[in-house]
Formats: sequence, C-alpha cells, structure tokens
Amino acid sequence: MTSKLPALAVVTGVRTPFAKAFGALADVPADVLGRVALEGVIGRAGLRPGDVGEVVFGNVAGQADASNIARVIALRAGVPHDRPAHTVNRNCASGMESIISAWHVLAEGRADLVVAGGTESMSDVPLLYNRRARGFFLAMRRAGFWKRIGLLASRLRPSLFKPVSALELGLTDPTCRLNMGQTAEVLAKEFGIGRDEQDRFALESNQKAVEAWKRGYFDEEVVPVAEELTGDSAVARDTGPRPGQNLEALAKLPAIFDRAAGTVTPGNSCPLTDGAASLVLTPVTKLAGRTALGVVRDYAVAGCDPRRMGLGPVFAIHKLLNKSGLKLADFDLVEINEAFAVQVLACAKAMSSDDFARRELGADKAVGELDFARLNVNGGAIAIGHPVGASGTRLVLTLLRALRERGLRRGLAALCVGGGQGVAVWVEATP
Repeated sequence: MTSKLPALAVVTGVRTPFAKAFGALADVPADVLGRVALEGVIGRAGLRPGDVGEVVFGNVAGQADASNIARVIALRAGVPHDRPAHTVNRNCASGMESIISAWHVLAEGRADLVVAGGTESMSDVPLLYNRRARGFFLAMRRAGFWKRIGLLASRLRPSLFKPVSALELGLTDPTCRLNMGQTAEVLAKEFGIGRDEQDRFALESNQKAVEAWKRGYFDEEVVPVAEELTGDSAVARDTGPRPGQNLEALAKLPAIFDRAAGTVTPGNSCPLTDGAASLVLTPVTKLAGRTALGVVRDYAVAGCDPRRMGLGPVFAIHKLLNKSGLKLADFDLVEINEAFAVQVLACAKAMSSDDFARRELGADKAVGELDFARLNVNGGAIAIGHPVGASGTRLVLTLLRALRERGLRRGLAALCVGGGQGVAVWVEATP
C-alpha cells in the first residue's frame, strides 16, 4: 500500500555551493544561505515571492538570532508576511523532513505551492560556557565598577575561559554518549569493515563528484553565493571535491575517533559543511501546465539503536519497500547520504543479510543487494559535504536530476539520523 497523500510534484530545485566549514562560506549565516536558496528557486521556477503559499525549512543548529529560521528566510526573500513559515529539525534528515512537512501542508489544502528546503552554517555554531562561567559573566554585567573589581578578584579563574563547542555537543548522542564518529566505529567492528575498504569507497565518492563538476552536471543545480555576502570572492562551486585525491594520501590520515584501533578518518568521513537547498513543491493535480522535475511517491521513517544510528537507512528502506510493494532492485538509482564510508558500507551489508533481516527486521529474507553502480552516481557527502539541515533536500534534488539525465525513472533516497533514526523517500523523474 502506497502513501495516502496525493502525489507530490517537485517543480524545480536549487542549492548553494556546499563549502567546508570555517572556509569560503564561514561568514554567511544560515538564514542568508537559506535566503539565497529560496530566492534562487523562486527565480528558477519563474515565480514571484507572492506565489509562495508557505515555506518550510530544515535546520539543526538553531541560529540564535533567527529562532524560526524559515520565517526569517521567507520574509527576507520577499514572501508576503501573511504566508506562514516554520522550521523542522530531524537532525541529519531535516532537509527531507521539510519536504514531508510541506507535503502534509499541501494535502490539507493550506496552500497550493510550498517551498521546502534546508540550511545550515556549521561554521556558525556557537561556543558554550558552563553555568559557573555564565553566572560570573552575568554578575559582571549587572555590577557597578567597584563590585566588578571585587568579582574579578574573588571569582575570576582560568577555567571560566574554556568554552565547549556546541557543534561537539550536537554531534554527540545524549542517550548513548557516543559521538557520530564513534557510532561509525561501532559499525566498522560489527560488520568487519576495514580501513582500506572505507578509503576506496571515499575515493570513488570524490572521483564521481569531481567528474560530475567537470562535465557540468552541477552547474544547473547550484546558485552562487555573491561576494557581497561572503565578504570575499563569490562562491559558485563545492569546495569539498579534491581532483588530486588518491589512496596513498587517504591512507596517511589518522583515525580520529578511536586513535588506537580505529578506521574512521577525516578522509573517509563527510566534512563539516555550510550550505542550503530548496525545492518548489505542489500537488501533481495543481501543476496547472507547469513542467515538473519529478514526483515524490512515498516515504518512511524508522527508528533504530542510537549506537548504530548509521543503519537507519536499512530500517527506513525496509519499511518503505513493505509499504510500496517494491523491491530494492526496482529502483534505477539510489542515494544514501555518506555520513561515513563505513556507515554506507554497513547498510549495504545489512540489507543483503538474511540473518540481519530475521534478527533485526522480523523479515524472512534480506532487504536486497545494493548495486554500487547505481549508488550516489555523482558522488556523495564525503566529497560534496553534509550541511546537516540541508542534505535531505539536496539528496532528492540531485537524485531527480540524475534520473532525468540518464533517462531513468525511479529513485530511492535515504539518510541515517543522529539519535537512531532513518528516513527513506521514493521519487520518480518525469520524462
């Protein structure tokens, strides 16, 4: 049984370049990146801001001066103030959650056209001080001159000036106390996936992304971020893909989450990334003569053990296949977000295992064999990057465009989610 929601048309979509954090887009906050993506997709679709009925954006870090960041993005892009906007957060799947949320908005008839997307500036995640430091600084702020002198003498300690990165906290699961890289090491050990296998997967991801840029595939997907926004040069390309990457260079990188016996390195993991993406969505029945990039047919959301959060796509894909009656082999192309090379490789092994299916999924047989020739054909997050609030939107956009470029029809996009979840979406390209 497929989704009860009416088929969802993706009219068009764009994204900003994805840039490594603390680099080319470091001075462009998430709301500005989102505005670039929203203005870009409105222009690409030949619309005006007043044509947009609602706006939904995914975001994880929660920009302090733009708490409902979707609303800030919408208003600054010129969407009329009587059109609602809201922000969603499902960690790494937030950009996909925005599509699902927009789909429900459209199905309820609240609007005829919605822009959904995601945005993240991982450069802009703040530093946090502990409660003792917070108390000291608040007391200093309220005190007069002489009292401040006394506070400095009695309470000032070097430990007050040791902030913790909110990024570090955000990438650590509060229930299992493992950071995302440590959960990847759990999968490496469970599935026996070695360093060389991970590095080879990472190299292929990079080579595919470099080739995609070289042949101009991403040129129509990416809208540049202008120099007046960056404070330096305009940014028009992803900064992650490395034309000169090779196995020898990857092999020299140290493990960073288990320094003694680990296999997960900066080279076979996705980088911290800044970027945004957006899609124009409408029910298929309300296309009104517009052409569409493709259609979203169904989706599934599943939970799993937070210690093995990287297996989230397996559980979500299994659930989606059961709903739809399709098999894994029925999909012409597949996108699985590359949080870590080992995470995608573990998903492939889990999906092909009858034992895993019986033990973990309550199924009689394996989900299916993942054909790597159909997987992430233009590279994945290891090369392109993973701005956590935006990646889900990018996956759907990149997948639909890849299907159309190759004259194929059916695609499957999935992500693992920090906290132990997975989301999977079934899309079809229009001819």
